[in-house]
Amino acid sequence: MTVPEGYEAVIGLEIHVQLSTRTKMFCGCELSFGEQPNVHTCPVCLAHPGVLPVINEQAVRYALQIALALDSEVAPRSIFHRKNYFYPDNPKGYQISQYDIPLARGGQLGDVRIHRVHLEEDAAKLTHVGESGRIHGSATSLVDFNRGGTPLVEIVTEPDLRDPAQAREWAQLLRTTVKQLGVSDVNMEEGSLRCDANVSVRRAGAEELGTKTELKNMNSFRFLERGIAAELERQGALIEAGGQVEQETFHFDPRTGSLTPLRSKEYAHDYRYFPEPDLVPLAPTEEMLRSASETLPELPAERRERYQAELGLPEVTARQLAFDAGLGEYFECALDASRKSAAAVGSQPEPTTIANWVTGELVGRLREAHRSADAAEPADVDPASSKVSPEALAALVGMVQSKRVTTGAARQVLAVLVADGGDPAEVVEREGLAQMSDAGELDAIVERAIDAEPGAAEKVRAGNSKAIGPIVGAVMRETKGRVDGGEVTKLIREKLGVE
Repeated sequence: MTVPEGYEAVIGLEIHVQLSTRTKMFCGCELSFGEQPNVHTCPVCLAHPGVLPVINEQAVRYALQIALALDSEVAPRSIFHRKNYFYPDNPKGYQISQYDIPLARGGQLGDVRIHRVHLEEDAAKLTHVGESGRIHGSATSLVDFNRGGTPLVEIVTEPDLRDPAQAREWAQLLRTTVKQLGVSDVNMEEGSLRCDANVSVRRAGAEELGTKTELKNMNSFRFLERGIAAELERQGALIEAGGQVEQETFHFDPRTGSLTPLRSKEYAHDYRYFPEPDLVPLAPTEEMLRSASETLPELPAERRERYQAELGLPEVTARQLAFDAGLGEYFECALDASRKSAAAVGSQPEPTTIANWVTGELVGRLREAHRSADAAEPADVDPASSKVSPEALAALVGMVQSKRVTTGAARQVLAVLVADGGDPAEVVEREGLAQMSDAGELDAIVERAIDAEPGAAEKVRAGNSKAIGPIVGAVMRETKGRVDGGEVTKLIREKLGVE
């Protein structure tokens, strides 16, 4: 990201969440993904003359949960509007959405304020037949109306984000929050979570916003970050050249890193909003609000606070575990397993130790195992779907705690578990990785290592403490990491007469 000196980036997000209801927003057609095209349609979602929409109550309840989770203020009465535009994915010629009186306003998630939360229906899915997969350069477009009418909640943030990485991190937090509510699977690959970004540049410290551009329908967090960075790069170069940013909408192509303009100078009045005459205002009852509030689970921000206050985890580790639902659940399971085994052996690793093994050692090993040769970024991994069960990891950390294995040997065991699964105790036995307990054997190995590295030994005697590395390495290689590195260093220094 390159922003001219004296300027700052200003970023806001618009997130579309498909709700996991059984049927569509305004008709009784079942929701589907991956089925034959155009098999879940009816006169309502195909906009036949004379049909009338009916609001999906479950969609409203799910939307209320999202609004309350974001600490938004639910409107006692909200109104559906017709958003008029003509496109092949929109058979009515308008989308039923909400405009000036949305379901909820305000709120906050993390450090980002929420502007509004509203309900609407999704458009049909277009498949552009051509090499690029985009409408430009395609001779034909195919329309699948299965998706048309799917219930959507749109979440619009205030422009509180200042760089692409922060935008990516916040979007991931929102995804985790919504997923824990159980109202959507928020699967970006299947389109149930889609991100638009409003991007502008202004003088640092200025109150007035610069002219914004919009990036549409980015379906991965990496693409969101890269797309924003590319647009900031474009705007920065334009400003430095003395030009002006024009209000436009762009498509970001992650394969080439290029931005393609779709349309320009789009404003609310272009859509000719007016109240939907076939729907009454939406007025949630006290029962609906109470039910939505009572079904809220522990949310990521609350979980982070608990990890810090009750378990003593560092802020960065607590945030990583709390904001990644799968990782957090895996950690909780490993911690429970550790507590149960501690009742039998009388010794339990600290929660911070287990957290470090989950977020550092295990995630690192899994990413390495899943990394492709041409991958520019580390792969996203889910420990729960790996061959390393939480119980196995807890047992391994317990073996380090009780000094049955060294940290180095435990890493070797973990590598085996990632590849093949199994019981860490059996791996230790099979591979001969139990910590060396024969002091005489270790003493002899250290003597041989010193004799094999006379130059390093002299440097250590002369006061160069860093020169001890080759000697320690020789001991660790011969013992296959079955001895503690600190103990080895101490023994070498004693034999060399160095305090």
